Amino acid sequence: MRARESLPPPRRLPTWGTCREKPDRGGSRSVAAPFPAREGAAAAPPRPGPDAAARRCRGGRQPMGAEEVGRPVAVTLPGTGARSRGAREPPPPGPWGRSRGWRRRRSRRAAARGPLLARAAEHPRRPHACRPASPIASMIAAQLLAYYFTELKDDQVKKIDKYLYAMRLSDETLIDIMTRFKKEMKNGLSRDFNPTATVKMLPTFVRSIPDGSEKGDFIALDLGGSSFRILRVQVNHEQNQNVHMESEIYDTPENIVHGSGSQLFDHVAECLGDFMEKKKIKDKKLPVGFTFSFPCRQSKIDEAILITWTKKFKASGVEGMDVVKLLNKAIKKRGDYDANIVAVVNDTVGTMMTCGYDDQQCEVGLIIGTGTNACYMEELRHIDLVEGDEGRMCINTEWGAFGDDGSLEDIRTEFDREIDRGSLNPGKQLFEKMVSGMYLGELVRLILVKMAKEGLLFEGRITPELLTRGKFKTSDVSAIEKNKEGLHNAKEILTRLGVEPSDDDCISVQHVCTIVSFRSANLVAATLGAILNRLRDNKGTPRLRTTVGVDGSLYKTHPQYSRRFHKTLRRLVPDSDVRFLLSESGSGKGAAMVTAVAYRLAEQHRQIEETLAHFRLTKDMLLEVKKRMRAEMDMGLRKQTHEKAVVKMLPSFVRSTPDGTEHGDFLALDLGGTNFRVLLVKIRSGKKRTVEMHNKIYAIPIEIMQGTGEELFDHIVSCISDFLDYMGIKGPRMPLGFTFSFPCKQTSLDAGILITWTKGFKATDCVGNDVATLLRDAIKRREEFDLDVVAVVNDTVGTMMTCAYEEPTCEVGLIVGTGSNACYMEEMKNVEMLEGDEGRMCINMEWGAFGDNGCLDDIRTLYDRLVDEYSLNAGKQRFEKMISGMYLGEIVRNILIDFTKKGFLFRGQISEPLKTRGIFQTKYLSQIESDRLALLQVRAILQQLGLNSTCDDSILVKTVCGVVSKRAAQLCGAGMAAVVDKIRENRGLDHLSVTVGVDGTLYKLHPHFSRIMHQTVQELSPNCNVSFLLSEDGSGKGAALITAVGVRLREESSS
Repeated sequence: MRARESLPPPRRLPTWGTCREKPDRGGSRSVAAPFPAREGAAAAPPRPGPDAAARRCRGGRQPMGAEEVGRPVAVTLPGTGARSRGAREPPPPGPWGRSRGWRRRRSRRAAARGPLLARAAEHPRRPHACRPASPIASMIAAQLLAYYFTELKDDQVKKIDKYLYAMRLSDETLIDIMTRFKKEMKNGLSRDFNPTATVKMLPTFVRSIPDGSEKGDFIALDLGGSSFRILRVQVNHEQNQNVHMESEIYDTPENIVHGSGSQLFDHVAECLGDFMEKKKIKDKKLPVGFTFSFPCRQSKIDEAILITWTKKFKASGVEGMDVVKLLNKAIKKRGDYDANIVAVVNDTVGTMMTCGYDDQQCEVGLIIGTGTNACYMEELRHIDLVEGDEGRMCINTEWGAFGDDGSLEDIRTEFDREIDRGSLNPGKQLFEKMVSGMYLGELVRLILVKMAKEGLLFEGRITPELLTRGKFKTSDVSAIEKNKEGLHNAKEILTRLGVEPSDDDCISVQHVCTIVSFRSANLVAATLGAILNRLRDNKGTPRLRTTVGVDGSLYKTHPQYSRRFHKTLRRLVPDSDVRFLLSESGSGKGAAMVTAVAYRLAEQHRQIEETLAHFRLTKDMLLEVKKRMRAEMDMGLRKQTHEKAVVKMLPSFVRSTPDGTEHGDFLALDLGGTNFRVLLVKIRSGKKRTVEMHNKIYAIPIEIMQGTGEELFDHIVSCISDFLDYMGIKGPRMPLGFTFSFPCKQTSLDAGILITWTKGFKATDCVGNDVATLLRDAIKRREEFDLDVVAVVNDTVGTMMTCAYEEPTCEVGLIVGTGSNACYMEEMKNVEMLEGDEGRMCINMEWGAFGDNGCLDDIRTLYDRLVDEYSLNAGKQRFEKMISGMYLGEIVRNILIDFTKKGFLFRGQISEPLKTRGIFQTKYLSQIESDRLALLQVRAILQQLGLNSTCDDSILVKTVCGVVSKRAAQLCGAGMAAVVDKIRENRGLDHLSVTVGVDGTLYKLHPHFSRIMHQTVQELSPNCNVSFLLSEDGSGKGAALITAVGVRLREESSS
């Protein structure tokens, strides 16, 4: 004890640190030696003490572990346990670290050991000549010395952690920042909150990322920093997406940066002229993309109004002006060359577009360099500031201004506030001043100055160099944080500043740099995490897979930044799989890519519009269709022209609509497609009229549809027999109405001669025969029951009769479903095919054949001809093939194939399902065109069809569906306008009010068909007030009503 007391007093070690000494399993003791961490070695986890753990439980900050500075390497004192040099020391037991008693004992041991080691170093013992020094003793001395210096290094790290505690952000704090930023994004997208939002969420009018088919020769201007770059970018998609670039860099002098706007843009125009002269392209008017890396508001892709200067730019007279106009004015003033500025983009957008050319999953751009910003592809329906809901648009977040409203005050430090006060734009770009490369070096310098003033660094020495703004750069931060030579670099940099640093000072400065850069990486990870969460929510997917294009000197050159950033991001958004793709000449090449995409889209748009223009019918064209329909109707009604008429205007022999006195039980058959129904309809008259129906549906196999007529009608009678048994009514002879939805020439109410099959039927020995007779013959062959076939009914006539039972003004029937047809009550005097001039008769128009004589060839398209050519009845029912549900999907499919061949869709790859006729059913048109359906759901529908679509593909598919269905509705409306105008003229009325009974799945289920058709009728027949009444089972109930009317008239006639 006396010997120890006589030694110089030991250096007191802080009692709040955590000792690294730990007994190992073999009884030896491991201590940490101050070797720098190996490059790429995994860092040991931080070792929070009691206070840190308590703070963590409260969601506060955690101190940074020493491993970020250069992890000590554990070595082992002699003993049975052997830990190799370089092995990572395990963390202390328990969440609270070592006990206080243990720390006190460790402190006393270190205090006793320190002076001994110091004296041993000053007065080394010479070994006895006859007795060599023990190697064990030398090893122990070396280990103790290493242990001592490691303790000192740990002490320095802990001191810095405590001093800069406010810069350490826990995951809970980062998640809170994510939530705040997500709210700011939502405010920026909202029309109501955007004016006051700090994160402006600026629309860029870039609607598509590259798809690899871009090609051409482009100029790119890149203005956004101390130098100005001009590139010539030549893109050839036919040679593995080859991109050839030539560039020149021009200085932007400070007097121009801080001068007038005209000086700045005159300088840009002069540099562009010099570049074009060097490249010998002054005589060419090449498209130009302009990367302008400052916050701008855009209303189109070739316009950008500067909101505010950043990055030390202060040129006067530019804020609030369109920079494209200013540049064009400067170019025109020179007059020695011409340039076509196609697109102006932000550097962040350019980064995303550059990476998007290599990876089409890239939908986020990120800059972490001198400044910082991010952009991403947002759903257009969420962008209130832009018209339209379809598709996506790149949003430039301008996130550097996050916190300008005070929302980050709780995490800003005194150093952040000092940086802001000394900047060119106090109170603005506060987030950028916490994270970007322009400010990190200065942040570190301010911290070092304060610590030196407080005597915590450099023994209190403060030099003029240390006090000079800008002397400590972000590149110095990167150099100091390098794994191997970081401490050496720190000594050189600090010596340059004249502060004569000790080893402890170098360790401290390195840790200060680590804390500042780590905070930057954490904050950027939090804001990017908010963007990724929004993308995932927009897509409605539980797990997001995407690519982020990244550029910026801080991300690229800092030795630890990207690793820390990625690691934090993975923790904050564990449900996202993110690929980071480094941008190559992002801001310049990106501008060229935006221009190339704009050119590609413009050319595609021109060709697409040229194709779809054939489907867009003007009012004059529709009036011409109405006129031709009217002429064909007259031809069908006249005796002399009836035979050659294509619109046959067939008499139905239905001379009256229901009057309400119909009563009884009736059977009805409904044959018009692949299924057919048998119905029992009970009609009750009186004060409360009722119609009760029972039915059963039966399938008609394809082999019967296209077999013999006898097989078809035997199958029908077999189904009737089953139904009669099912209802228990086989026995009495019941009246029957036969809805036969094919073109028939009726000679009486109960006789109809089939003119031609439609809708895929091809049964032989039926055309030219009376279908009622064919049915009666099949009933006789069955020999089980008998039926009174009272009426052969067309489904369109049945629809009219059903609605007329409810609404007496109903005198027109319309079907727009699998097929299409119309009927109406015509004056008998105009029906020249029948005797008699009194009264009216329902005329079955069979308008599906309108155009079979070529009268619609001028409006038929290539795709209509393809559908007709491959149909079962080529050359027939041409009007029906342009408007009915059986064919609209097939028209769309043929257009999609053509567009895919031209590279407009599905990346030019025609899938096998798309080649399959009939796969694109008309029901998909109705689903895709639904207003409530987001593009994500459109993509899901296309996925069901085996079509792997992008967002742009979905938009184009939806456009094609809309054009095809709108034409169908307009043509249908033009035909109906001809019908109602003829009724009005027949009756000599200036104005007609009439009701149309309508049935059919296309009319009922398509979201826009009925509205467009009604509007067309109103426009083409302004003197007719036309109401539309949906039919309730016209083909079944209507057949029974016609039968009931026929029975009533027959009874009246016999009495």
